[in-house]
Amino acid sequence: MMPTELERNISEVDRRIRAAEQASGRATGAVSLLAVSKTKPSELVREAHRLGLSAFGENYAQEMAEKAAALADLPLCWHFIGPIQSNKTALIAEVSDWVHGIDRLKVARRLSEQRPDHKEPLNVLVQVNTSNEDSKSGVMPEAAPELMASINELPGLRLRGLMTIPAPANSQAAQREPFRQLRELMLRLSDAVPQLDTLSMGMSGDLEAAVTEGATIVRVGTDIFGARYNQARL
Repeated sequence: MMPTELERNISEVDRRIRAAEQASGRATGAVSLLAVSKTKPSELVREAHRLGLSAFGENYAQEMAEKAAALADLPLCWHFIGPIQSNKTALIAEVSDWVHGIDRLKVARRLSEQRPDHKEPLNVLVQVNTSNEDSKSGVMPEAAPELMASINELPGLRLRGLMTIPAPANSQAAQREPFRQLRELMLRLSDAVPQLDTLSMGMSGDLEAAVTEGATIVRVGTDIFGARYNQARL
C-alpha cells in the first residue's frame, strides 16, 4: 500500500529532526515532535496518532476542548500554544497537559487556581520575546527570572522551561541566534529552578537551527498537515 501524504510528511519531519540531532552531536530521540493541529479536523488528528504521534498543539481553547472530547479514547497529550485570554484559563487548565507561552503572572495564577485537584500540576513554559518585537507575545529576557520565580511558587503548575517564537530569518546562522539566547537563559536560570528541562523552539522552517541550539520540543504544523483547512471542512 502506498503511504498517504500525511504518512510521508510525518516521516520526512522525523527524518529532519533525527538528521539535525546527529549533525549537532545530540542523542537520537532528544527532541520531541509537537504536531500543531490547530484548525485541523479531529479525524486527521486520529490518523496522525495511528501513524505514531501523540502530542498535539492547539491555539484555541474551545477547539482544543472539542477535539479532546472527540478523541477521548486515545492517549493524547494536549499542548496549548496560543495567546491566553483570561476568560479561557479555566478551560485550558481543565483540558491541556502543557501550556507554552505564559508571559503574565496573572494568567499563571488563574491557571494554577483553576487546575482540577484530581489532575497533576499543569506543565508550563514561559514565553520569552527573543526578537524584541513589540508585536510579539512574551516576556523580555531580563524580566524572565522574576516571573519564573513567582510561577515556581504556584501549586497548580509545574514550571518546565522556556519557549520562543522568533522573527523569521533567512539563514540558519541568523535563525540560531534567538535559540542560542533562549538556551543560555535557561542555563543561567537552572540553579534557581533546577527542574527546568524543556526548550520549546523551532517550527517547520527553522527546526534544524532549533535542534542544533538545544530544542527539546519542536512545534510543526504546516509540514505535517499542510496548509490551513477551510473552516467549512472542520
